[in-house]
Amino acid sequence: MTKPKQNQSLSRFILLLMTTAIAATAANLYYNQPILPLIANEFNLTDSQLGSIPALTQIGYAFALSFISPLGDSIARRRLITILSSLLVVACSAAMLAPNLPLLLISVFLIGVSANITQQLIPFAASLVSSEQKGATLGTLMMGLTIGILLSRTLSGFVGEQFGWRSVFLMSAVLAALFGILLRVFLPSNKPHTNLRYWPLIKSTLALFIKHKSLQHFTLSGAFWFASFNVLWATLAIYVSDEPFNYNAQQAGLFGVIALAGVIGAKSSGKWVSKLGSKALIMIALTLAAIGFAITGLFNGSLASLVIGIILIDFAIFSAQVANQVRVFSIDPSAQSRINGIYMLGYYIGGAVGSAAGVKAFDLYKWDGVIAISIIFIVISGIFNALAKKA
Repeated sequence: MTKPKQNQSLSRFILLLMTTAIAATAANLYYNQPILPLIANEFNLTDSQLGSIPALTQIGYAFALSFISPLGDSIARRRLITILSSLLVVACSAAMLAPNLPLLLISVFLIGVSANITQQLIPFAASLVSSEQKGATLGTLMMGLTIGILLSRTLSGFVGEQFGWRSVFLMSAVLAALFGILLRVFLPSNKPHTNLRYWPLIKSTLALFIKHKSLQHFTLSGAFWFASFNVLWATLAIYVSDEPFNYNAQQAGLFGVIALAGVIGAKSSGKWVSKLGSKALIMIALTLAAIGFAITGLFNGSLASLVIGIILIDFAIFSAQVANQVRVFSIDPSAQSRINGIYMLGYYIGGAVGSAAGVKAFDLYKWDGVIAISIIFIVISGIFNALAKKA
């Protein structure tokens, strides 16, 4: 195993390129959601068949976190990103031309897999800067990720409505090709940190999780706060569609604009993490998130309290994410891709659990149930953060 060599001069141009590439790539995970009705009309699909399209996209992404992310430690990242970019172009093109649902499902699964580009670029950037610069660098990258997620549905909905759903995948293929070329040309080269073959490499990922108690604490803390975040967003549209709000789907979608607070949180957290430390900053962020949830519960039915609460929650969650990734990437620089992969998989599982728990809580106890389960998840997250070593 070779020790990673750090190049502590990540230029502004390369950082900007990485950030915009992350935004463009992450958007692929959500492009298909607004155009589902258009796809349903063409293929005459049932609701369950339609739901399989975004589900297969997310399953592809989860698959890649487990089986593709670790490759960043054994293959030069620029080469791996080029391969994934090529796969994304092919997958988007196949989705655009898909004549039936089965071929479309295969295509969106591969889109989810190739979106692993984001999880190669983030540890790559972290490896190119000093420990003092990690917070600010990750804050910028997470800002790009957040913007990509926020704008994806708006852009997809507009393009799909104006030019048809296949045009969305054409647009995605063109963007993937453009960024694939730019990343290939301008990304610096790096030497792999290990020469392990594929299956030993995958097995070593679990070994790393077992070995590092800190990784277990960081992952579980992140998983539970992301669960609380997904409790909110999985139930918000249902909540505001009823009395006293009675908002339609388009009006409910405007709450996504408020999530821009997450962009501010991600950027500001990167600056504060070096001053306060990850552990302290995360505890402050979790406290803000709990206050945000409490405000929406105490003033149930108030639009103002809902807006204030969502701003606090989004700001807090994205601040915590940046701070947590700073310490995750500090565990073992020679295994950053594997460690990031297992951390993000835990984060992803937490989000899925939160979505399911939120819908069930709302079904049983309405908004009070949503607030209760969210705060419980925040408290559990805080416990795991408290157990973690100071960083």
